Amino acid sequence: MSTSADRSLTPEVIAIIKATIPALEAHGMSITSEMYRRLLADPAIAEMFDPTHQSTGMQPRALAMAVLAYAKNIDNLGVLGGAVERIAQKHVSLEIQPEHYPHVATALLGAISAVLGDAATPEILDAWGRAYWALADILIGREHQLYDSSAHTEGGWTGWRAFRIARATAECATVTSLELEPVDGKPVISAVPGQYLGVDLDIPGHGRTRRNYSITSSPNRTGYRISVRHVQNGVVSDWLNSSACVGTQLLLSPPAGNFVLPEKIEGPLGFICAGIGITPMIGMLETLAGPDVTTPVQVVQVAHSTETAPFAARLAELSHNTAGRIRVVTRLTSEDGHPTAAWVAEQLPDGVSAYLCGPTGFMRDMVQGLPGAGVPANRLRYETFGPDTGVTD
Repeated sequence: MSTSADRSLTPEVIAIIKATIPALEAHGMSITSEMYRRLLADPAIAEMFDPTHQSTGMQPRALAMAVLAYAKNIDNLGVLGGAVERIAQKHVSLEIQPEHYPHVATALLGAISAVLGDAATPEILDAWGRAYWALADILIGREHQLYDSSAHTEGGWTGWRAFRIARATAECATVTSLELEPVDGKPVISAVPGQYLGVDLDIPGHGRTRRNYSITSSPNRTGYRISVRHVQNGVVSDWLNSSACVGTQLLLSPPAGNFVLPEKIEGPLGFICAGIGITPMIGMLETLAGPDVTTPVQVVQVAHSTETAPFAARLAELSHNTAGRIRVVTRLTSEDGHPTAAWVAEQLPDGVSAYLCGPTGFMRDMVQGLPGAGVPANRLRYETFGPDTGVTD
């Protein structure tokens, strides 16, 4: 079995990996489910993961798809650059360190052996060990760059930093915004609109857990705002949507994520969101409402009802303050049903570059449908909450 010292992707290794593609297509979900069973047996590692994503199968499914994509493109890793960057950004938000990678290697190779049985020959296990560490080296190197950047940015820090929940504000019937202030009173990194925070929480009666939440405040040096949707029977969201959390402390990792506005904006922009999918976009819209910005902006917000449409009042205010340059169209599914990609495309101006965020089903409909409705795929950028289960499949 390969070790962390064996990282070379020789032609022979690549050939073996590609030969395992049919097995991954048939048994990938079983392999990743077994891998997580082994990995999460360690309580220190288990607290890094959202148990909902395990119980629903989202995390194993997402990893199975990622492993299959890696195998299919192992001789052309450049096409996976975007996916690798998203993984690296997520890892640094959860403070994943190089010492965590051997645990994953052991769990993955053990799962392959357990699921495939005698078919998992020593040659196959060695090849997958080398393939794993080749990708791990890429991620570890990129994560080191991101950690170093956060440490040397004005207001930056390394590791976890203590913040206090200073205030809570209801954005709608199902979403609460929380103002987070650093306990040490020192400046913080001015986050890029669209980024998110890693949050380490100690929930009374339930113990430690980690989550990611989009930053919904405008860039500043004093603190952050996150906005949390109340999920029925959700331990974390129950607590963060209750008055009991105000005044308590939590830990934050530095801002992460690359679902952000480009440095140079060309042409009109569209923001298409459903439900809590508005959260990574609200900071971008605050920035685009600035007095020196002339870009036309179209927002398409999808919500179940007026009572469950987060930031609806703020969107209306931004539209008013920009004399309609930021235009908002709201679709209530309780009244008009779920939108089609064709309907959404009708709301967007020609030449638009569109940002999308929302539940997986909504995202799949939009990403797959908008190109056929006149919005080219190369003009779509999207963010998924939780594991990426493949909205393009």
